[in-house]
Amino acid sequence: MKAVRSFLELIKFEHTIFALPFSYLGMLLAAHGWPTWPQFIWITLAMAAARTLAMAVNRLVDRHQDGLNPRTARRPLVTGAISTRTAWVGSAISGGVLVVSAWALGPLPMILLPAAGLFLIGYSYTKRFTWLSHFILGATDGLAPVGAWVAVRGSLFTPNDLPAWLLLITVTLWIGGFDLVYACQDATFDRQQALHSIPARFGIPAALRLSVICHILTVTVLAGLAIMLHLHWPFWAATAASAGLFVWEHRLVKPDDLSQLDRAFFNMNSYISVTLLVGMLGAILV
Repeated sequence: MKAVRSFLELIKFEHTIFALPFSYLGMLLAAHGWPTWPQFIWITLAMAAARTLAMAVNRLVDRHQDGLNPRTARRPLVTGAISTRTAWVGSAISGGVLVVSAWALGPLPMILLPAAGLFLIGYSYTKRFTWLSHFILGATDGLAPVGAWVAVRGSLFTPNDLPAWLLLITVTLWIGGFDLVYACQDATFDRQQALHSIPARFGIPAALRLSVICHILTVTVLAGLAIMLHLHWPFWAATAASAGLFVWEHRLVKPDDLSQLDRAFFNMNSYISVTLLVGMLGAILV
């Protein structure tokens, strides 16, 4: 049990709660309401397994850099609280659950799974060669609503599947913008270690300005989605509330003061994802 607790701490499993709404947004839109219960259960398992796999691999890939960074030097893989063997076993189990879930959800999820796996595992290496890594992470998270859409609809490449692509763009901008803020705290370390990030390459003020632009575009795409699908007022209210939360987040972080960064990154992310999910549910009920 100690190994399990350490593994869950390693991957910050509690943060899965604000990652799940990404999938549920795609699920609800694809179903025009509530899907079947088997679909809901398998989508939930697939999302949790995908995030666990991605986080575990990320910690394994970054463990040497984490040991050199004072901010991350206390992570379990660095301190030895969890062994690399346990982390690899946890990754393998998560990958197995993801494969079984994709198989249960239909043929197209299984066909697209290798591409999803490439993002889930590959994004951890992107800081080694491109400062666009923030948006690759965003696109990886953006696969969650797309995967849920495919699980319900069984399609992705028809004109009727445009909402899934808009959700992909929304989450890519949303999470990419958040990661720009989060990466500011490691700008100096990234330069020293020749790691690539926008704060390290262009400076913290530029990264924060780009993050603001990303989140303005996020709200814009959400509004476009609402117009295209004639979503009712609860979703509009949730979008407006999310815009307010974005403003609040950006007021917490300043180029010369990153002390509120964790609060801005984790709290705002969870508030926004839950707000939009509630808004979508409300729009469907109305």
